[in-house]
Amino acid sequence: MQSWVRTPVAIVFALASLSAISERVREQSVTDTEIRIGNVMPYSGSLDVFGAIGKAEAAYFEMINERGGINGRKVRFISYDDKSDPSAALDLTRGLIEQDNVLLMFGSFGTPGNFAVRTYLNERQIPQLFVASGDDHLSDPSLFPWTMGWQPSIREEGRIYADYIQAFYPGKRIVALWQNDHFGRELFKGLEDGLGDIARMIRVDIAYDIADEHLDTHVSVLKRSGAEIFVFAGVPATAAKVIRIAADLNWHPVFILNYMASSIATALKPAGLENALGVITAAFLKDANDPAWKDERATKDWQAFVDKYNRAGGKDDSAAVFGYAAAETLAQVLKQCGNDLSRENVMKQAAALKDYQGSVLLPGIKISTGPWNFRPIKQLRLVQFDGRTWQPIGEVLETAFSNAQR
Repeated sequence: MQSWVRTPVAIVFALASLSAISERVREQSVTDTEIRIGNVMPYSGSLDVFGAIGKAEAAYFEMINERGGINGRKVRFISYDDKSDPSAALDLTRGLIEQDNVLLMFGSFGTPGNFAVRTYLNERQIPQLFVASGDDHLSDPSLFPWTMGWQPSIREEGRIYADYIQAFYPGKRIVALWQNDHFGRELFKGLEDGLGDIARMIRVDIAYDIADEHLDTHVSVLKRSGAEIFVFAGVPATAAKVIRIAADLNWHPVFILNYMASSIATALKPAGLENALGVITAAFLKDANDPAWKDERATKDWQAFVDKYNRAGGKDDSAAVFGYAAAETLAQVLKQCGNDLSRENVMKQAAALKDYQGSVLLPGIKISTGPWNFRPIKQLRLVQFDGRTWQPIGEVLETAFSNAQR
């Protein structure tokens, strides 16, 4: 791992001197030449694969700075390693606010860590923007008006899988293997909620720890249930192992993977593309390794970013795309702020995105927010892997959050 992601790690980019712009509203975290943004990520520990999100965000802002910054200011992105420890996330966030004087917290990873810092940030009226968690409770402006999610709801993702199963495989037996943490429980709960009265068709479900060494035993138990549908919730490396184990057992159920475990690069290729044939997920971002997008206009910008990102020691995977897209959304908010970079206006502009189409969002998926709509992405698209590329299944799906006030 590169030196700029050690514990604690600060990703700080040099700032060019720009001519002063007078009469602007700003916090002490904003000067004529810079905007300071804070972030915490698991650059080490059991969830270090998602540290790629923070690396991609750092690379994105470096790219923006090289192009002149945002409204004449460079972004100073300061990111620390919390090792997925909520207490560390709180301590590091306090340091970013009280010592590094950041304007806002952006894109910090994980539900427990974001829960740990939410009250602290809201009491001080500091934006906690576009958190890297799909928990519904991190998008509730009635209780926490300074906290806003970004990605679709994890529970809604589970409900979409339930709807798919009922539509295409009615009466089929289901098993589930889910990561024993808040994320895994939320997705599995969404699956149960979506199935409703036929949740009894879930014959076996197993909760596993991320360091579990008995995956082969778990998969064997699930196979013996006679199930035709296998729903998995976890990280890409575990998904790859589970798909390979099932293939070795000559078991070929309909595989449904949660979106963050469905990267071609970090899950399907390690599993063996022949074993991953037919895998289904609900996506909202383009897969960086999907050849379907290679001829798109945005590819040159993406490839330029990937080249820089790879030089920083990262991978071309779904976590990188996630970080790129989230940073792109924050850049749009800061552009909308103009010269009024007060924290109040940052939140106002974050809640005023109208059909924003990021460059790596899937076609038909747009970002919209409002004073009572703090879930920017409310759409998903079911896709199926054909051994080479992701093929869409039906149209873009709206989640329950789509009916929120805009």
